[in-house]
Amino acid sequence: MTLADIQPIPLRLVDDDLDGAAAAFGDAFIRTGFAVVSDHGIEQRVIDRALAATKALFALPETDKSAYVMPGGGGQRGLTPFGVEAAKGAATSDLKEFWHMGRDLPPGHRFAPLMPENVWPREVPEFQPAVQALYAALDAAGLRLLRAIAVYLGLQPDFFTSPVEDGNSVLRLLHYPPLAAGGGNAIRAGAHEDINVITLLLGAEEAGLQLFDRQGQWRDIAAPPGSLVCNIGDMLARLTGGRLPSTTHRVINPAPERRGVARYSTPFFLHFRPDYLIETMPGGPEQWPPITAHEFLQQRLREIKLL
Repeated sequence: MTLADIQPIPLRLVDDDLDGAAAAFGDAFIRTGFAVVSDHGIEQRVIDRALAATKALFALPETDKSAYVMPGGGGQRGLTPFGVEAAKGAATSDLKEFWHMGRDLPPGHRFAPLMPENVWPREVPEFQPAVQALYAALDAAGLRLLRAIAVYLGLQPDFFTSPVEDGNSVLRLLHYPPLAAGGGNAIRAGAHEDINVITLLLGAEEAGLQLFDRQGQWRDIAAPPGSLVCNIGDMLARLTGGRLPSTTHRVINPAPERRGVARYSTPFFLHFRPDYLIETMPGGPEQWPPITAHEFLQQRLREIKLL
């Protein structure tokens, strides 16, 4: 089985039949931790512009890109170079580099000390408007999906509106370079769970994304063109006491005939606002002590070697 075998759920169902959307998304998340989302409303031209700008960024010389590494920032803005991030507990680093863009806050905002300003590559002038447009579109899609999740959990549809307002959400622009001969035991992205509330991922041109299913098997995630893949992150799993579990996933290395081809993807990590207290709801199989979203993020960034 792959996720291509699972019927995509149209996001417009949230507007047309919220109870139906809640049931459909809830069932998908319970069974696999992931859902395939169609009719998400993000224009293809917005996606194409951001992807073109991303490819132009990563094509820059290493000396140019290195100017956008932000020391001490936990990789939350700008460039994280190749070979830095590692999955929790992994002995080897992932075979990737990435750029992080976060929420633009007005001057003097109360979260400014915790959410640094974005940096933009001067060498790619089209990058900023293209990536900001994609961030805004994914942020809006995530808010709609959270309405269905809230109803599935028996909450008011707008339950998540305040917790994610001014949330520390991040758009990650990922580049997995072509693989050199050999390479040891490293893979493009080691097995991990996401830190955040939910993740929205636009389909990558190259295969490799897999989930670890409830039966203990790795399954390919092959979403239809133009769709989004959404998965539950650890913050939401913690909030729901494990009712909505966070699913382990990875990006494996390509088949030999595709080793010389780069892979790009653009996950959007939707976060709570930094001061939101994650308190486990009753009724789930797990119980965790309260922790703020910012404290939890810092803890996890240390675990994956970004702090």
